[in-house]
Amino acid sequence: MEMDQILLFGILAAALVLFAWGKWRYDIVAVSALLASVLLGIVPTDEAFSGFGHPAVITVAAVLILSRSLHNSGLVEWITRALRPATSRTTSHVMALSSLTAACSAFMNNVGAMALILPVALQSSHTSRRPPSQILMPLSFASLLGGLTTLIGTPPNIIIASYRGNNGGEPFGMFDFTPVGLAVAAAGVLFVSLVGWRLLPTERAGQTEGKSMFQLEDYITEVRLPEGSQYVGRRLVELETLAQGDVAVVALVRRKDRMLAPSGYLRLQAGDILIVEADTNALQNLVKKAGLDMVGEAEMSAENLRSERVGLVEVVVTPGSRLEGRTARSLRLHTRYGLNLLGVARQGQPITDRLGQVRFVAGDVLLLQGERDAMPDAFTALGCLPLAERELRLGKPRTTAMAPLIFAGAIGLVAFGVLPAHIAFVLAVLMQVLAGAISVRDLYEAVEWPIVVLLGAMLPVGKALESTGGTETIADPILALAGSVPEWSILALLMLVTMLLSDIMNNAATAVLMAPIGISIANGMGVNSDSFLMAVAIAASSTFLTPIGHQSNLLVMGPGGYRFGDYWRMGLPLDFLIILFAVPMIMWVWPLSG
Repeated sequence: MEMDQILLFGILAAALVLFAWGKWRYDIVAVSALLASVLLGIVPTDEAFSGFGHPAVITVAAVLILSRSLHNSGLVEWITRALRPATSRTTSHVMALSSLTAACSAFMNNVGAMALILPVALQSSHTSRRPPSQILMPLSFASLLGGLTTLIGTPPNIIIASYRGNNGGEPFGMFDFTPVGLAVAAAGVLFVSLVGWRLLPTERAGQTEGKSMFQLEDYITEVRLPEGSQYVGRRLVELETLAQGDVAVVALVRRKDRMLAPSGYLRLQAGDILIVEADTNALQNLVKKAGLDMVGEAEMSAENLRSERVGLVEVVVTPGSRLEGRTARSLRLHTRYGLNLLGVARQGQPITDRLGQVRFVAGDVLLLQGERDAMPDAFTALGCLPLAERELRLGKPRTTAMAPLIFAGAIGLVAFGVLPAHIAFVLAVLMQVLAGAISVRDLYEAVEWPIVVLLGAMLPVGKALESTGGTETIADPILALAGSVPEWSILALLMLVTMLLSDIMNNAATAVLMAPIGISIANGMGVNSDSFLMAVAIAASSTFLTPIGHQSNLLVMGPGGYRFGDYWRMGLPLDFLIILFAVPMIMWVWPLSG
């Protein structure tokens, strides 16, 4: 083994550990791996950032934007409402929502499809009186399964298509993934609908419409601002700053007037009664420092904290959002966004620590209070998803046929070979902007920049794996088995290894690393490399064993009340089912002798 290979394998091993650890975000890990490869002379300096101009990266960015415009069109919401009568039984309930999620995910970003259906699933869970833990994980898995069916369904498919083009063939087309992907997706959706939901815990305390996981009544207290307080005449925000974000002023009573979610810039007057939400320690500290008088426990419920003007909404922290890794104090939620943080729940359990110091992670559920009119823009800026059915809309979607028509036209151009995918979809983005189907601001906000950075950074590293001979080194032990085991078992082994990698690192990064290895194995066996590329494509998107493998899994973790170990209950049998269906389908549609 040459020194370049040893160094590169060391970098990849370190990256794998960091991906699994999760302390650093995956785009930071990818850039670190790229820079280490450049500094050690493995990746040439003039090729260091060549990945950011790669057609696969451009295509992924364009598809993310088109997914947002399709989301805003209102088309899918109309279809969702039509499916609500199918929720009378658990099996039909899961099947209807899973099928819809999979269908959306074939042409939308997986997380976008999941985010679109999630609020409806929670509302239907409440209506049918079923625990959300039975419904949400099947939807997450369905969003991944649906992505298998088309070129644009998931980033790994786009990457695999580009690798085929780079190795002497034509890139895979729009529906080249459909025969195998559709069979696997159909089998997977049937499994989660008929069997999978039965394997999940029903006792998890998730979020349901009309029933909150937060018990606010135990933490709401009234305090009075006395005549001699130094805060008389000063703004409310100064009092909140003193509390360091650990105390939320949910209402202010001034004589006969009660103001819910008062502005931070309101000037306090002697005799004001502040209705605050805080734990005992945080409240005592504020009372002592500000010289407030305790009045006693406030007789208020969560319903009293909302009105026509003020809303009380549970939101989930989405992966890559501005909230992730930050605290309410550092974000200045109230002064900057007009939001009071009243509660945080992680894995279905409320956090009782001082809220201002809680560092948010993806999947956390937050209880926020604020003015209804300002909430949609605040949620969009923060990158969080409201779990109320559609009371609060992100942005201002409107029902229009323009976005779906332009999107369908781009798909047709790719399917019939008129334009390559990256050109067709960027053209579609331009047309939608000119037609007003998506604003320029939404265009840039729709791109998941961590995914773009991840791909742009990992593609040169993947290319270095080929140029240094690292793919042959990894493939040789597998090729040594080829003479003593059936060819289909090599295909299954490649899928198994890819699945395990994808469960602990991003699926796009897994595809970047495993695609050249699959090609190397196929060349060593003297068989059709398309079979092995398809195997990698299916396996890279089969991230069902952990919540960290894909953003969709993280998105449902909080609302469903899931724990890390819950995912393998349904994910492990689903992985084996996918291998069982995918291997024969691949060998039939993409014969090894082809």
